[in-house]
Amino acid sequence: MPLVETALGPVDAAGLGRTYVHEHIFTLSADVQANYPEEWGDEEERVADAVTKLRELAAQGVRTIVDPTVVGLGRYIPRVVRVAEQVPELNIVVATGLYTYDDVPFFFRHRGPALNEALGADVPDPMVDMFVRDITDGIAGTAVKAGMLKCAIDQQGMTPGVERVMRAVARAHHRTGTPVTVHTHPETRTGLEVARVLCDEEGVDPRRVVLGHSGDTADCDHLAQLADAGFLLGMDRFGLNLEATFEARADTLVEMCRRGYAASLVLSHDAACYIDWIDPAVMPFLPQWHYLHIGEEVLPYIRERGVTEEQIDAMLIGNPGRLFAPAAT
Repeated sequence: MPLVETALGPVDAAGLGRTYVHEHIFTLSADVQANYPEEWGDEEERVADAVTKLRELAAQGVRTIVDPTVVGLGRYIPRVVRVAEQVPELNIVVATGLYTYDDVPFFFRHRGPALNEALGADVPDPMVDMFVRDITDGIAGTAVKAGMLKCAIDQQGMTPGVERVMRAVARAHHRTGTPVTVHTHPETRTGLEVARVLCDEEGVDPRRVVLGHSGDTADCDHLAQLADAGFLLGMDRFGLNLEATFEARADTLVEMCRRGYAASLVLSHDAACYIDWIDPAVMPFLPQWHYLHIGEEVLPYIRERGVTEEQIDAMLIGNPGRLFAPAAT
């Protein structure tokens, strides 16, 4: 059985257990935190709060979370390791990649393919080697290796920067076999653009790809189209009732299971212990946005509406296991 890298080292893919495939621990604005540390608050309090929340999650029987916090979202692995060491009963899979809806960060704008026209040649993208190094050697001088690749496309669509990151992620995937998660905007059907660039043009098997935030739409015909193409669909924002209400998200999940797509769905909250770029005065529901909605609310709701234990196990155990260990099925 293949091994899956976590914040505390590799674990057997067969032992992942119940898995939430899209949960952040901290999402931060790294430049702001470095220059205005008072916005972060007390380090020990933040770490202790994260440990408490993740222990509560583990007590529900969840054994693994995937934390897709990458460059652009304030990834800082030493802090994640501190948390993980205090919750050893929970596997934390960390990620590499780059999060942008539009342009690449300034660091990359005059490197790699940005120089193609000036030099009259194809210049390799340094992102590819960076992502591969995070997977094969460890992140930022630590022994922690990434177990997931991450990129994003939102309602802005396939901008040149988004496309560049997506192609770099695809090439890192081919060199390492690491699965991919993509932040998508299903209302504008950006999953179809992921299919075109990541899969049709770059050759990534859609069965190794999670289309994140698919539960933001109730268009089950569109979701079925993506599932039929082979993708795993992230029904992963339970508790974040912006684009859709709880009932709309849960009813879409029930309908997709009724149509026979439980084998194409994975569950999460997209929650975080701390987010520095959302003002709680503007979004006061965030203090109640936590990792326990699925266990406390979603599963009872969908059971009452006919979703079976076999389907639940597929979404929480079988499908994530197949994402990380495709040869096992």
